[in-house]
Amino acid sequence: MPFTRIMVQTGRSEEELKIISDTLHQTLVDEFNVPPEDRFQVIDEYPEGRLIYDETYLSGKRTSNYILFLITAGKPRDKGMKARFYQVLSQRISEKTGISQDDVMVVIQFTNPDDWSFSGGNLYTIQEALDKGN
Repeated sequence: MPFTRIMVQTGRSEEELKIISDTLHQTLVDEFNVPPEDRFQVIDEYPEGRLIYDETYLSGKRTSNYILFLITAGKPRDKGMKARFYQVLSQRISEKTGISQDDVMVVIQFTNPDDWSFSGGNLYTIQEALDKGN
């Protein structure tokens, strides 16, 4: 049940944003044990100067193509799964868009099931997910 904010600088085409969104989702399904129908994303676009980042901190060289994925997930994953997810996502983004892997940053935050309400003001529980087959 991840929710992701995808943060980019303005100026990308709708086609490129769709590729980024679709690539993220497919990688979550393939590498992060997310059901295919579990897709919740927001794309935030910022004018130049409003998405602030260091060009070289713990990276090669970041450019205006920089993408920040902020993923909030309800189920912890082990270190190996997270490492594989980061690697596959940045590689796929690069292959599909030409964006350098140095421009892909991912931050994952984990929450408890009761930190979510999917609809109707109902507190999410593991039992609810089991009852619904998720």
